[in-house]
Amino acid sequence: MKTGDLVAMLATGAGSVQPNQAARRYASAIAWGFLGAALLMAVLLGPRRDFAQAVLLPMFWIKLGFAASLAAAGLLAAMCLSRPGRSLAWVPGAVSAPVLAMWVLAAIVLARADPARRAVLFLGETAQSCPLLIALLAMPVFVAVVWAMKGLAPTRLRLAGAAAGLLSGAVGAVAYSVHCPEMQAPFIAFWYLLGMLIPTAAGAVLGPRLLRW
Repeated sequence: MKTGDLVAMLATGAGSVQPNQAARRYASAIAWGFLGAALLMAVLLGPRRDFAQAVLLPMFWIKLGFAASLAAAGLLAAMCLSRPGRSLAWVPGAVSAPVLAMWVLAAIVLARADPARRAVLFLGETAQSCPLLIALLAMPVFVAVVWAMKGLAPTRLRLAGAAAGLLSGAVGAVAYSVHCPEMQAPFIAFWYLLGMLIPTAAGAVLGPRLLRW
C-alpha cells in the first residue's frame, strides 16, 4: 500500500481494523509455512529412521526446544515490527537467551569430552549440509511470513525482514530436526544457528524491497 492510498483510506474512514488481526495473520502464515516446510522435508529428506527411539532422548527435545524458542522470539519481534512505534528493547534478550543457553551446554559437553572426540562432536556427520537444508526448509515459511507482515504496517523494513527471516529459519529448523540425526550440543549450537542466520541475513537484505508499502 502506498502512503497516498493509506491517507485517502483514513480520510474516508474506510473499514475498521479487526481485533487481533496481526495474530491471526501470523498464525495462518506459520501454519501454512510449516506445512510447506514439513512437506519439503518429507519429500526431499524424510524423517530419521530411528525417529521413534530419538523422541525418547532428552537431546532431541533440547534441539527442538532451541529452535522453537528462537521461533517464538522471532514471532514476537515480527509482530512488534509490523506496527509502528513498538519497542524492541526486549528483543536482544529474547533472541540471545536460548543461544547463550545452548552455547553453555555445548561448552560443558566439549570440556568434558576426550580431546580426540571434540571435532566429531562439533562437526558431526552433516555439518556441510545442515545449514543449507535448514535455509531451504525456511523458504515456504519466509514467503508466508512476508505475506503476513506486508498486510500490516511495518516501517523499519530491514529489521522487519530480519525478524521474518529469523522466524522462518527457526521454523525451518523445527521441521529439519525431524530428519536430522545429529544430537550433539556443540553441533546444534553452531550449525543449527548458522542455518537460521542464513534466512535472517537474507531477510535483512530483501526486507526493504519485499515489505515496501
